[in-house]
Amino acid sequence: MGTNNLGFWLLAIENNKPSAYFLGLSFSHYYFNEVQNQPLIKDGFLQIEGSLVQIIKVPGLPGYDDYSAIADGKMFKVNLKELMKDTDQDGYNDIFEKCFGLNPDDKDSDGDGINDFVDINPMYRSEKNKFTELYEMLLPTYAGAPDFKKDPYYFEVFKTDCDYFHQINPGEYKVLFIPENEDKQSYYVRFTDVYDFGISKIRKNKEFPERFYINKWGSSSSTDCAAEYKNGKWELEMMGGIDI
Repeated sequence: MGTNNLGFWLLAIENNKPSAYFLGLSFSHYYFNEVQNQPLIKDGFLQIEGSLVQIIKVPGLPGYDDYSAIADGKMFKVNLKELMKDTDQDGYNDIFEKCFGLNPDDKDSDGDGINDFVDINPMYRSEKNKFTELYEMLLPTYAGAPDFKKDPYYFEVFKTDCDYFHQINPGEYKVLFIPENEDKQSYYVRFTDVYDFGISKIRKNKEFPERFYINKWGSSSSTDCAAEYKNGKWELEMMGGIDI
């Protein structure tokens, strides 16, 4: 078993090749015991001992949450055949693709000729224009971090309907996008906090057409920026923000 910022995974080695299968069980609702007293695999099912939980927001500490148990001593079972189903044979199981908006029936969800498993932006075709460049400049960076591009299971997830943001070509990691309208979201992302960062839509300055405003935020900070495109590149000015 494994977990990352997206949720829980079953890790496997098949034909000397590592792979991972997304469970689709939200860490907002499920807690798995560190020590399992029963076999993980039995009679065609993955079975996991744990608890049903709810996340409690810690007062005064935005972004820092705690768990409160609803029911302890539970055994959760997942059909292995359904868990490992990968209809389009792209490397991601159907459960993962349905949870995060990829096409489980097409290994190239955005039609750009790149398999979803290696595509750094598998949901939308990347384009190059000054506004996508602005969004790329504002993406979070991780100094000294491992090469996330080599990890097909690591994504940064953003909730946005902005076409320019959708078209980015990120440099450090893979990205996924979730619609702002809850009716268009999967059940999983509607009830699971998979967002560590966010960037707003670009706002124009009516008096100065070449000046734009944009906000970026993380788990404990928010920054307001002004941007102007001069001599083929963006100049950013930090206008203010909040650090917690």
